[in-house]
Amino acid sequence: MLRIVNRVLIGIIGLALVALGGSVLAVGLGLKPPPWWIHDGRKDVLLSYAERTRWRDDGWWWPTVVAALAVLVLLALWWLAAVLRRRRLAEVLVDTGDGEGALLRGRALEGVLASEARQLDGVAQAHVLLTGRRSTPEARVRLLVEPHVDPGAALHLLTAEALAHARDSAGLAALPAEVRLRGVKHRAERVS
Repeated sequence: MLRIVNRVLIGIIGLALVALGGSVLAVGLGLKPPPWWIHDGRKDVLLSYAERTRWRDDGWWWPTVVAALAVLVLLALWWLAAVLRRRRLAEVLVDTGDGEGALLRGRALEGVLASEARQLDGVAQAHVLLTGRRSTPEARVRLLVEPHVDPGAALHLLTAEALAHARDSAGLAALPAEVRLRGVKHRAERVS
């Protein structure tokens, strides 16, 4: 959901900036703007001297401008941090038992966990995503199960077999998992 909102916001802001910048460039190159546009021609400025200095002597003006710009900068930095933050765990720290540690690629553990989950009875598809820290990973599992499968039994098999094997093989104390189950939808077919 966040990805969709992010793409829509970036698209709207990008379109607005392209439209505004393109129109200013077109007017600057000599194109006649419509009468309702914010500036009239090539020699016109976006803000006149009177508009720029209207509230200069009021005591509230500059603190308000600085506060509004600071809020905009903080919102932009928060958005950038949310976009750049990694969702997927790159590596898992495996305890080798000799005081040393080894690094296991997160995608390798995801692939093994997903393939073992797909082999469970009644599971049509499985998708696994590892999140968290490399010493305490967490799994997000999505299972697509056949209509005849009991969801409780599928969840029990997943935790008792696939997740337990992954936890034990990586030497983790715990591997918390969020599991989402969805049923397969078959199209109706005509029987002759």
